[in-house]
Amino acid sequence: MVTICLLRHGETAFNADGNRYCGRTDVELTAKGLSQARRMSNLLNDFEFDAIYSSPLKRAKMTAEIASGVPDRVVTDARLIEIDFGNWEGKCSEEFMEEDPLAWQDWLRDPYTSRAGRVGEEGKEVLRRLHSFYQEIALKHAGKTVLVVGHNGVNRFFLSDGLGMPLKNYRQIVQDNSSLTLLTLLQDGVVRLLKLNA
Repeated sequence: MVTICLLRHGETAFNADGNRYCGRTDVELTAKGLSQARRMSNLLNDFEFDAIYSSPLKRAKMTAEIASGVPDRVVTDARLIEIDFGNWEGKCSEEFMEEDPLAWQDWLRDPYTSRAGRVGEEGKEVLRRLHSFYQEIALKHAGKTVLVVGHNGVNRFFLSDGLGMPLKNYRQIVQDNSSLTLLTLLQDGVVRLLKLNA
């Protein structure tokens, strides 16, 4: 069993602008996002991390560096990168739902086998890389505490899968920018959720 402090990165300009789908676009934190990461640093003061992992995208890596207080210990891992949202990238949901309502309906009905934004990732591809990452840290850091900084989409996919929820319900989990989700992960992939949005 490993204890995981799971963070979503701080606010970006895409988040602030009608919650545009950021995906693989490598945007930086806003002033508010930087402030959120500093607040998280205070919240994490009592934790001793065996390791610190982050998505390689700037918004996550910067959040990890500030929140952990030890930027030189942050290890980036491409398996934590945000979902490839395809044609939805850079758009608000209202925009792409109007452009291609069928693609959105397919994704809501079955994100496991549907491609995000027609040409992005299938949910099963996202879960495959997340399973690989989390199985590895469950073995490597058994009995320890790890900080992981990711993104809204991948974090909710991981949580819904680990909690045994149908993947199509992943949007029912809300993780605020630079908020803490505390959980334990068993070696069989089962998640025990201790805190959400602290």
